[in-house]
Amino acid sequence: MDRADGDRVARAAREALQRERQASEEPEPSLGNRLGQIGILGWTIVVPTLLGLALGHWLDRQFGTGVFFSAPLLMVGSGVGLWSAWKWMHRQTRRK
Repeated sequence: MDRADGDRVARAAREALQRERQASEEPEPSLGNRLGQIGILGWTIVVPTLLGLALGHWLDRQFGTGVFFSAPLLMVGSGVGLWSAWKWMHRQTRRK
């Protein structure tokens, strides 16, 4: 084993030790906590999507346009919901 291999092994051992220490200092969130996060993400995506669809459906009924407003507003609502979920996940990651 040459010096480069020894350096890689030593670095890998240090990184493994550091990960082990970090895991013992910051335990995994509980199952309830994880399920709560999934619920928040779900509602963060679903609510704007349904609001966009409801607004589009109402506009289509007012103007008699079929799905002219419903389809695009459904997509806009989904986009807003996904963007909000993305931002929420990044805020949660930065807190840690």
